[in-house]
Amino acid sequence: MADGMVFVPLCFLLVLGVPWRAASSHQVPVLLWSSESSLWVAQPSTHGGHVTTDLQLGQYLDSALSSGPKNVLMFLQEKLSIEDFTAFGGVYGNKQDSAFPNLENIMESSPSSLVLPCVDWYAANILPTYLKEKLGVSPLHVDQSTLLELRLNESIPSLLIVRLPYANSAGLLAAKDVLRANDEVIGQVLSTLKSEGVPYTALLTALRPSWVNRENDFSVGSFGRQLLAVERPNYPPLSFNGTQNRPCILFWASNITVLMMDREMDLTHNTFSGSEKITEGSFCNASEARLVLNYDRGVKIIFQFESKRYPVSARHWFTLKRVEMVNGTANATFLAPQISAPNNLSYHCTYVSSWPQYGSLLVQNSSSNWRLSIKDFQIQPFNVTGMKFSYASDCSGFFSPGIWMGLITTLLFVFILTYGLHMVMSLKTMDRFDDPKGPSISVPQNE
Repeated sequence: MADGMVFVPLCFLLVLGVPWRAASSHQVPVLLWSSESSLWVAQPSTHGGHVTTDLQLGQYLDSALSSGPKNVLMFLQEKLSIEDFTAFGGVYGNKQDSAFPNLENIMESSPSSLVLPCVDWYAANILPTYLKEKLGVSPLHVDQSTLLELRLNESIPSLLIVRLPYANSAGLLAAKDVLRANDEVIGQVLSTLKSEGVPYTALLTALRPSWVNRENDFSVGSFGRQLLAVERPNYPPLSFNGTQNRPCILFWASNITVLMMDREMDLTHNTFSGSEKITEGSFCNASEARLVLNYDRGVKIIFQFESKRYPVSARHWFTLKRVEMVNGTANATFLAPQISAPNNLSYHCTYVSSWPQYGSLLVQNSSSNWRLSIKDFQIQPFNVTGMKFSYASDCSGFFSPGIWMGLITTLLFVFILTYGLHMVMSLKTMDRFDDPKGPSISVPQNE
């Protein structure tokens, strides 16, 4: 394997054709490779469903642009999805039937390569503008014929963009033919650069996805009551064993994202990867519990719980007193007064976050711009029995906004109906009537 080669399990989609199901219909893949080695030291998060944001993509590109070649070649396809590599790639190393033989060989033989399967389509769309600002040059749209006429200089930055089409027909054969033709263009362009001995960094992405996930997606930031027994990744809950060598704290989340020192990090995989040192420094007893999550470079997240008995409910309740984020000597504290549940239950919430768009259950107790967001947060710091959570006390109230609207509308109609019935019931008939047989009223007229 070449020096500096960065491979993640999803990268083998290009070679092995392993089926992969995208987490959403709004992501596109980004493939990067370079003629120089050791450009990407930091390995991206590999857990299922991770979506690379514009900040994370910028970090990978910054490392390549700062120490790599100044000639950047961008293959911008009209539409592309990771499912294209699954459907039309070579199966188990068989490149004869693959629509990407050149691309697969390039990713295998390049000194440095990186595959980001799911990148926010917005981040991919602003790549030309981002690269223009970083390199300080205007992008030049080229094709194979114009590339032969160019004379690239190793010391002068350049940004070359090659536009690639996608099949307008919905048929799989038409799409595969177009992808194979695009792959040939990529192979020819890179052969031209290789023959001239020009060092380069190249990337392949698209403006929008070609495959649409037709399953119902829950919108981000939705706080409605959902089923707690949802499908989760394969990793089990994180547990901390107390003095009796049995679990006393259980924790689980589908995503943990932090923003420290203007750097956004996804810590989900590192949290549930099975490392024994991840909970070092945690403790638990009958009245207090502390869960410490330890990461590389001195990064820590600390959850501090306390348990009290409330006479009104005649039971013990636990409360999340504070959450601390530590990065070396710097730290930030978040208060969480709303996160509380009975001791014999676990606590669950779709979002426990300091971002306003996610509800701001975590209230920052300092003026720093650090942020913490945990999706599908579930924790049980007391009365843990085994490796399964007790029934969850959900942060969503039983009466959701929709239920309240229905109740108010129903009460309004009941009030109108009651008032109408009251008006009808209060009607009375006349107790005296004019006698039709009596003398008629005469009105004298003046002649």
